Amino acid sequence: MTDALEPLHALADAAGLQRRWRDVEGRDYVVPDATLRGVLRALGHKVDTPRQIGATLKTLEAEHGALPTLVIADAGQPVELHSPCSQAEFADGDTWQPLEIRDGKPVAPPEPGYFDCRFDGEETRLAVAPPHCPLPPHQGQRPWGASLQIPSLRPAGGGAFGTLGDLAKAVETLARAGADAAAINPVHALFPGNGEGFSPYSPSSRRFLNGAMADPALLGLPALPDFQSGALIDWESALPARLEHMRTLFDSLSPQQRADVIGQPEKDEVLHAVFDALDCHYRPKGAKGWRDWPRQYRNPASKAVANFAAKHEDEVEFHLFIQSLARAGLAEVQDRAKAAGMSIGLVGDLAVGVDPGGSDCWALGDVMLRGLTIGAPPDPLGPHGQNWNITGFSPEGLRRTGFAPWIAMIRGALASGGGLRIDHAFGLARLWVIPEGGGPGDGAYLTYPFEDLLRLLTLEAHLAKAFIIAEDLGTAPHGFSDAIARRKMLGMRVLWFERAADDGFVGAHDYDELAVAMTGTHDTPTLAGWWSGKDLDWAESLGRLLKGVDRQKAEQVRDWDRGLLWSTIEGHTPRPAPDQPTAAVDAAMAHVARTPSMLAIVPLEDLLGLAQQPNIPGTTTEHPNWRRRLDASLDELLAAPVVRARLKILRKG
Repeated sequence: MTDALEPLHALADAAGLQRRWRDVEGRDYVVPDATLRGVLRALGHKVDTPRQIGATLKTLEAEHGALPTLVIADAGQPVELHSPCSQAEFADGDTWQPLEIRDGKPVAPPEPGYFDCRFDGEETRLAVAPPHCPLPPHQGQRPWGASLQIPSLRPAGGGAFGTLGDLAKAVETLARAGADAAAINPVHALFPGNGEGFSPYSPSSRRFLNGAMADPALLGLPALPDFQSGALIDWESALPARLEHMRTLFDSLSPQQRADVIGQPEKDEVLHAVFDALDCHYRPKGAKGWRDWPRQYRNPASKAVANFAAKHEDEVEFHLFIQSLARAGLAEVQDRAKAAGMSIGLVGDLAVGVDPGGSDCWALGDVMLRGLTIGAPPDPLGPHGQNWNITGFSPEGLRRTGFAPWIAMIRGALASGGGLRIDHAFGLARLWVIPEGGGPGDGAYLTYPFEDLLRLLTLEAHLAKAFIIAEDLGTAPHGFSDAIARRKMLGMRVLWFERAADDGFVGAHDYDELAVAMTGTHDTPTLAGWWSGKDLDWAESLGRLLKGVDRQKAEQVRDWDRGLLWSTIEGHTPRPAPDQPTAAVDAAMAHVARTPSMLAIVPLEDLLGLAQQPNIPGTTTEHPNWRRRLDASLDELLAAPVVRARLKILRKG
């Protein structure tokens, strides 16, 4: 390292960039200085000259030393401040109560919550977290549930795709079968009526809901007309048609009926509705998000945006109506799940990021990362790396706003459910960020305020009386696993990844207790698909077999793995043939049911013995991702003798 580069490295460190990182095989890498400069520029820092670097570094250091807008601490523990404190107090109703000072550090109140505080006369807010998150309810027997993709549900009368109305029926059906939970795909807001952007993991906003999932009939309003679809969902036709059907319904309602549904919307919700109105206005003209709009509309606080909202007041109200339908509908589903006997009900899913052209990035400005996308670095498991073409919150933006947008996102995700899965939970500690236009190798890890985010997540889970699942598949950042365990967040133990040092599968009794045991996820092969090799068919057709491995070699490896799996999950009877997966599916179900993990979740595809998986990561149109539908209503499918037998296995545990 030369003297000329030391300020750049110091700035990278102050900005939270990790110059060194280690891959899954323990190999160490150093991020090139040119890459550091590119990421720092995208973060808004000037790095062209030593003087610019020095000035930027001083500014960052001053910001980090100031009293933050929100101070975050653990209940009854010393509050970490940047300077000693001699006097501290917090608001308790209409009075101020003193806080104990211990070695220059105020001690947080013993009860969790949010408090107005004064430290040496300087006012701020204090978030106080409990020691750990709630755990799944346990009523004498370990709870279990099914994970499902809402659009895949098929009502008895048909329809283009499953909605919250179909989900309401599905949770009642699952409850009758003995399930305690239904884990659902993300229901974040997409771009309204856009038939191209239908992935639930590339939303416009994580703070609001997908209006296409709303079902007016859940709230006693007229049902929408059917729009039939085939074996695969035709999103390109179905989503525009759904939006038009919603418009027709909205136009038919009286002002009072509309007002009854909308209620008193928050300011942020109104702004999201304005975004949707603008998106619907400019998308037919070729815009792919707010960055393609005329310049005067790219700032949500501009006079042009206000004038547009006033001129298109009815359109804004329409999008508020859809959002309110979705929110009330999701709450109704949770109420029905609990009324039907589920101890947990819905388990939501929080995507790791958002579309850079979407509502969150437009409304929140530099609270979000601008000019950076999220992905994964190249390593031996993924030689080319990944660029997911989504983005997330800026660490500095979160601190500057007192984490308010992040808290709102988590609170909304926990509002209608008994639990929440955090997709790619490693993002609480770090994210691989890539300057837009660059490849996965052009990025670096950006550090996030991990302990603060864990405390806030624990506090919000406590307030919502819900548990947290931290998706921890892959190489965890240093200290990550111990930290989430201390907070009693559940890890994910997925059958395919539970392998021992000799590459055999881990026995059921060796699964972690503080975890969710699963036969698979939406991104992995189904049990039947893996056993029969359907996933290898896709890998071969898509050119995704491992380098140096042809189909014959892949089949040999799979046959060996079948033997390893069978010896672990059953082993006492002859191994079934690849084209006879039923016994293997049953044995894997029993294996997961025997684990000591606090919750067992099986994908609906595994419960039904289906061979095709919902999604193949890294593909878009090459595979029918998020398009598959069930062959019949869930009531009919669960009545099959082989499925009833699997339900009995799960209930027995």
